[in-house]
Amino acid sequence: MQATSPLISRRARAFVIVVAALGYFVDIFDLLLFAIVRVESLKSLGVAADQIKPVGLWLDNYLQVTGLVLGGIVWGILGDRRGRLSVLFGSIFVYSTANILNAFIADVPDSGAGALLHMVGLGGAIEQYGVLRFIAGFGLAGELGAGITLVSELVSKERRGLATTAVATVGICGAIAAYFITRLVDWRTAFLIGGLMGFALLFLRVGVVESGLFRTAQSTHVAGRGAFWLLFTPWSRLRTYLAVILCAIPIWYSVAILVKYCDSIGASLGMPEGARPAPGLAIMWCYVGLACGDLSSGLLSQWMKSRRRALLIFHALTVVAIALYFTVGPTSLTAFYACTVALGFACGYWAVFVTVAAEQFGTNLRSTAATSAPNFVRWSAAGSAFLWTSSEQMLGSTQSAPWQAALIVAAIVVPIAVTAVFFLRETYGRDLDFVED
Repeated sequence: MQATSPLISRRARAFVIVVAALGYFVDIFDLLLFAIVRVESLKSLGVAADQIKPVGLWLDNYLQVTGLVLGGIVWGILGDRRGRLSVLFGSIFVYSTANILNAFIADVPDSGAGALLHMVGLGGAIEQYGVLRFIAGFGLAGELGAGITLVSELVSKERRGLATTAVATVGICGAIAAYFITRLVDWRTAFLIGGLMGFALLFLRVGVVESGLFRTAQSTHVAGRGAFWLLFTPWSRLRTYLAVILCAIPIWYSVAILVKYCDSIGASLGMPEGARPAPGLAIMWCYVGLACGDLSSGLLSQWMKSRRRALLIFHALTVVAIALYFTVGPTSLTAFYACTVALGFACGYWAVFVTVAAEQFGTNLRSTAATSAPNFVRWSAAGSAFLWTSSEQMLGSTQSAPWQAALIVAAIVVPIAVTAVFFLRETYGRDLDFVED
């Protein structure tokens, strides 16, 4: 059965694209919400000023992204075994529940009803925060991969890139919405809104159709559906899977280090205390650039009829944008935010990346690969954070150590990403009606 089966109407396919785009919008809203309210929420919970950075790194760059990578594996396997729709429903229920509970975290007394929470180590608000960020990450991991896989299999090979670009571009705007919501309400209400938006999406998903390619694979009992270990053998398939992951690491290095912790890096670059960037605003401007970049990279890959060339062009732009971030950015607050927009635009090849992740693999492993790969990329934020803090310690306790350490990480991850592109197959216009051995 072809991805564009006549049994599936054009209206049904359009509805799937709209729902996938809105789902990714809520996904990004919830994924970036902690980063936007990090300082405000941790201060209100009594975290000392000098501990906000390490506690924030632990909650976001370690716990949440670890939840993402574990969830990426589990949801990906379920998507190939039970269907793309089951993942869309299950993942959103998990992360929406976690975000609603996140609105009510608090230190509880060690007596009465609170005694049970203390017995399991969750008597403190920070401990509750950590568990819920892990659970939210686990749930968020399934949204994008399942949506992109479903859209890729329902849309014609000529228009597939346009459909996935639309999903990614709309979804990226979730971070922009999250910023403005947090300007209007406190951080607890923002988490509550994010969770409720997720549950509202469940009603939309009732009318979404399942992929014809998956139904065919299921009905004919194709072997190896969701067999995660098959991504690691033979070497040619593992090499492709690693290349898919590595080519996108600069995106999450830029977001997780340069943007989320721009206040610390800005101070180390010598920006005066009253004119340093605010992480929440920097995230908003970065995602303005990312939305424009995703749209541009997706259209470019369609116009050039090449995913690989589009990726290489945007990697080159990333090098330029990182250079501007460290040189022009510190000259003024306006210049810094402008460079943040440029950095977001240059890293806006996520749309092409997720399309490539779905196109590289057969129907029996497509959801597994397309769901786990983006979350391994997000997990790389933990590696980037480790390299950043380790390099900072190596450089010593000087004022310039944070930005110099961040630059060292860039010098490691960007060349790796560029090299990885050359190990990817060109998949523009590829027929997805095939399975992996």
